[in-house]
Amino acid sequence: MSENAERLWGARFKSAPAASLSALSRSPEHYFSLAPYDLAGCRAHARELERAGLLSAEELSAMLVAIDKLDQDFRAGLVSPITADEDVHTFIERVLVERLGELGGKLRAGRSRNDQTVNDLRLYLRDNGRRVASALLELQQALMGQAARHLHSVAPGFTHLQQAQPIVFGHQLLAHAQAFARDISRMQDWDQRSAYCPLGAAAMAGSAIARQPELAAQELGYIAACENSIDAVASRDFAAEFLFVTAMIAVNLSRLCEEVCLWSSRQFRWVELDDSYATGSSIMPQKKNPDIAELTRGRSGRLVGNLMALLTTMKAMPLSYNRDLSDDKRNVIDAVETLLLVLPAMSGMVATLKFDTQRMAQQAPEGFTLATEVADWLAMRGVPFKHAHEITGQLVQLCEQQQCGLDALSDAELKSVDERLTPDVRDALTLDAALAARHGFGGTAPHCVEQQLARLQTLTESQLSWTRNYTGPRA
Repeated sequence: MSENAERLWGARFKSAPAASLSALSRSPEHYFSLAPYDLAGCRAHARELERAGLLSAEELSAMLVAIDKLDQDFRAGLVSPITADEDVHTFIERVLVERLGELGGKLRAGRSRNDQTVNDLRLYLRDNGRRVASALLELQQALMGQAARHLHSVAPGFTHLQQAQPIVFGHQLLAHAQAFARDISRMQDWDQRSAYCPLGAAAMAGSAIARQPELAAQELGYIAACENSIDAVASRDFAAEFLFVTAMIAVNLSRLCEEVCLWSSRQFRWVELDDSYATGSSIMPQKKNPDIAELTRGRSGRLVGNLMALLTTMKAMPLSYNRDLSDDKRNVIDAVETLLLVLPAMSGMVATLKFDTQRMAQQAPEGFTLATEVADWLAMRGVPFKHAHEITGQLVQLCEQQQCGLDALSDAELKSVDERLTPDVRDALTLDAALAARHGFGGTAPHCVEQQLARLQTLTESQLSWTRNYTGPRA
């Protein structure tokens, strides 16, 4: 048999491909990690061939035993691709033919690398989408654990990176957790849209042999088979949407990382990083750097870039399959591996943070963060808020002139700004009063934050169940 005939596509070619073509065409090494998913598809397809009469019951049994053994050997590192294996499909067929002889060559009937590769990618993403969500849930647990410890810790809240209003610090931590909860929800929504099996689409028109793809879909844990064979092999919107979810996770991670960098700075001095989750300087012995936060913040750019790369590849591509789409795996595998690398480090860093609640409370009223309480106090007494805002602004100006806080003004000074500023306003000018006043749903009052935490815990438990109750193949 010629070297060209060994290639899945080589039968009609007289000469071997140029070395430069082979180098460009061969899948990168990490693409072969899709082998367990390809073998899962091989099992389902083998049963389809038996239903179509191309395999006898005995041949099916021998085929399934060989597939299972190859799966075990690959996972154990006992068998691996060789240079001549152009892709994972070539690798698997080569080994099955070596072990089964002509029977191994029967498995190619009724399918194409086009429907195989998109099936591998869907299975990989459905499995690893749950792994990413599970790792993100560990970070959620770390955030919620910290929030539970700070249900009564007071800190300044910020807008425009300027001190704005006092908040319960647990509320700030749960703001990050809420964003991650939506990320996991997006992953769940994505999974519902992506859980359709492309097997049976073959090259693009459907298979004349594998004509019961709904059974393969059921075996592989999908909801159903794809409705349209052309769309099944040509679409990568499921991969692009997955990359959007991972990019959004990265952006939300980056925002948390930025705050950790600020909190741990000498200017804030709110938090002490655990030694096991920080690094030092090779020249400045005093340094303790938030490298996990910085590295994660940096990796977020890669994940956003992966989304842009795939969208650009997909743009203006004619139906159905085109080889351009082979680069989809580069983007999604990198996104998965990046998140599975950074998320455990982030979880450990967040879980071990030690906050200086005394310093946070001391800074909470600085920058006139209780000014809104004065305006609200006036509004509650019938003063139009436009005027209440102006009066409070004048009060802040007076404090700046006197270089004092709002609570330090005398009765006479209050009255000099506006006669309606009676001494009773001081009842609103405490941190406890400011927090307690915001007791509406989603507010920063301590009991509201406690209720929010309880609801989030219930949600994360259901999301954790989703990551565990997966019936499809796992690598």
